[in-house]
Amino acid sequence: MSSAHDGGQARGHYTIFLGMAAGVGKTYRMLQEGQAQAAAGRDVVIGLLETHGRAETAALADGLETLPRRHVTYRGTTIEDLDLPAVLRRAPDVVLIDELAHTDAPGLEHTKRYEDIEDVLDAGIDVLSTVNIQHLESLNDQVAELSGVRMRETVPDGVLGRADEVVLIDLPPEALIERLRAGKIYPEPRIEAALGGFFRIENLSALREVALRQVAEEVEARRLTTEDVSAAVGERLLALVEPTPSAQRLVRRAWRSAERLQADLDVLWVQRPGHAGDERALTALRQLASILGARFEVRESDDLAAAIAQFARERGTTYILLGRSRPARGLARLRTPLPQRLMAALPGVDVRIVADRSVRAEEDDR
Repeated sequence: MSSAHDGGQARGHYTIFLGMAAGVGKTYRMLQEGQAQAAAGRDVVIGLLETHGRAETAALADGLETLPRRHVTYRGTTIEDLDLPAVLRRAPDVVLIDELAHTDAPGLEHTKRYEDIEDVLDAGIDVLSTVNIQHLESLNDQVAELSGVRMRETVPDGVLGRADEVVLIDLPPEALIERLRAGKIYPEPRIEAALGGFFRIENLSALREVALRQVAEEVEARRLTTEDVSAAVGERLLALVEPTPSAQRLVRRAWRSAERLQADLDVLWVQRPGHAGDERALTALRQLASILGARFEVRESDDLAAAIAQFARERGTTYILLGRSRPARGLARLRTPLPQRLMAALPGVDVRIVADRSVRAEEDDR
């Protein structure tokens, strides 16, 4: 059977099955779609499938060709992963690639599986894949606040935006907990710990709401007409940061705001001469800005407000977001606070102070 992308056809069609947590049925639904397309006469293969020992999921893969995994040896351990070159050589019409947030084994073509998928799509192959809502980078802080668990494997939110279709796999929290108790998600030894941790009813309800809202925002973004987008093109956000771990929270909040406004985001640190800052935190900020698609810049100046105002004018900033500053001491208490100085220097620019919810939560626990 000839492939649908022979002769340098256009980019493949990308479908992502999105869920609120493990066990809602993302992989099962992906397999159902793969079987349906195979029944319709398309050439469908499984590039990588994670059944996590779930028999009903594994059974649904019957009849679909499964490509062997690639074996990578790293520090004496053999790791199995997606064989990207094999997928490209096989060149099916459709390939199923589970868990797009996965971090690839060291030494492979890419760092993350979603980057492998981009290569497959560019080759004209349709892709079906899966991800949980908590793996979106901009939701990292929000999910950590809701669940007490910080996800180490994240993907840029733009991955969802580049998908041709996002299918929400919705399941009431009560039904998900029933599946967990029945041993359909984790093996017996892990069930009680999961019920007392990530799978608490209030946590699942909050994550479900986040997933529903995310998909609604994706639908709204796709609904915008060219005129709507052009009307918002004038918006440009600027997040003011210092190289501290808490600054990542501000950048994520700013990026969410920029997405809602269909606007670009700049991230700026005005470095005082002779003040190097936390190098690890600075590197982390650069990486986060890169993942989110924001521009990160460092300027050096003794006059914080003047440097920010100059940058804002250069970049056409319409909206500035900054964190709450530490209480001033000594003579600094007599100085006009930075937000007021920025509003005076940039009368046409909105200035917003972003609250740090993690600090509020710590104070509530005292």
